[in-house]
Amino acid sequence: MSDKIKYYATGRRKTAVAKVWIRPGVGKFSINHRHDLEDYFHRELLVKIIKAPLQVTDNMGQFDVIAQVSGGGKAGQAGALSHGIARALVESNADLRSPLKSAGLLTRDPRKKERKKYGQAGARKKFQFSKR
Repeated sequence: MSDKIKYYATGRRKTAVAKVWIRPGVGKFSINHRHDLEDYFHRELLVKIIKAPLQVTDNMGQFDVIAQVSGGGKAGQAGALSHGIARALVESNADLRSPLKSAGLLTRDPRKKERKKYGQAGARKKFQFSKR
């Protein structure tokens, strides 16, 4: 990482955590210090989710994004990265808060997988009931 101005934020989704640094640049993405965005997230939908905060604020190609993602799966990591980018953009410019908030990109999605309970087949599913 160079000595340019950097803005840091943490994004979370499900069990995934993304540490995100943004700095003025040409729009490069670096995931886990070695991967490009399309190399790490192979699906177009996930790439679209990640770039949403930059498109909403018309900052596409104006910031370089360096991210360290861990935990969860690819979809959770994409959501965490999007959340982190949105929060870092607010750090860089407080005027971007209202368009990001109205697009729902600053809200942490609290949904997680519900744990399996003992005496049951799953979180909600029960074993088959036998009367006799």
